[in-house]
Amino acid sequence: MAEAEDIFLRAKQRTFTGLTEDEQKEWRGPFCFIQAADPQLGLMKTWREGDCDGGGDEWTDEVQLTQQAVEAVNKLSPRPKFMVLCGDLVHAMPSTQYREGQERDLKVALRGTDPSIPLVFVSGNHDLGNTPTPETVAQFCNAWGDDYFSFWVGGVLCLVLNSQLFFDASACPDLRDAQEAWLEGQLQRASQGPGVIPKHVLVFQHIPLYLKTPDEEDDYFNLQTATRQSLLGRFKRAGVKAVFSGHYHRNAGGLHNGLDMVVSSAIGCQLGEDTHGVRVVVVTADQVIHRYHSLEQLSGRGMDEDLRNLLQA
Repeated sequence: MAEAEDIFLRAKQRTFTGLTEDEQKEWRGPFCFIQAADPQLGLMKTWREGDCDGGGDEWTDEVQLTQQAVEAVNKLSPRPKFMVLCGDLVHAMPSTQYREGQERDLKVALRGTDPSIPLVFVSGNHDLGNTPTPETVAQFCNAWGDDYFSFWVGGVLCLVLNSQLFFDASACPDLRDAQEAWLEGQLQRASQGPGVIPKHVLVFQHIPLYLKTPDEEDDYFNLQTATRQSLLGRFKRAGVKAVFSGHYHRNAGGLHNGLDMVVSSAIGCQLGEDTHGVRVVVVTADQVIHRYHSLEQLSGRGMDEDLRNLLQA
């Protein structure tokens, strides 16, 4: 479907209207972006019925919620610089019955995003499989764009990571090693050069490093302790300001030693007391300030006034 394919092209190109990549490396004042997670088309019905291992044969609710999110984001002023979806785009695992239909309908739901707001897609465990393979990673890349990459916007370096390669790369160790080598190079250049040193470094991935504290026990919803501590050390040395994630379907996270672990609840199925929503993130010269907004609030009132005031400073 050509209209859905427009979204794919925008994701692949990751273009930021009117500026070259070199120009995007320059700080130009405060800006905002939207972080969303887990539209996960197909989960809401399976969760209600207690059959989460199924692929989900109904996803009308998630489509409507995604459309509501798009409409709310389109109304924001100033315009967000981009919107990132932090994984689990659909519920059906790779090569299962409902996968193609869910991906198709999500692209259709997202096609209404204003063309001035680029879309960035992050891979999740349902997008790649809990144990990804070269084939499932290739399928994701073909449908949504690269599984890891970097981009600059307004003087800020953004790193998009495939967190499933941190969680279980037993079926694709070469892909894990390739991401590791690439990431190390990105982190070194961010802190030491050569080239422009970013105003901030932000990371986007699906699985959180931790849910509450860096020393918490291993869980389905966080990265294993050894991996977590290694990444925390590397990110800290490189000056990473914040890591944005989803996966938990609840809001969580916390600031530790200057690094903000941001865990955002879902556009789609809620597993806690939060409501369907997205996170508004404001980037200033000194801070990265963020707040989760329900879709109802964002649709009716826009972003909170204090965040909007920061963009006018």
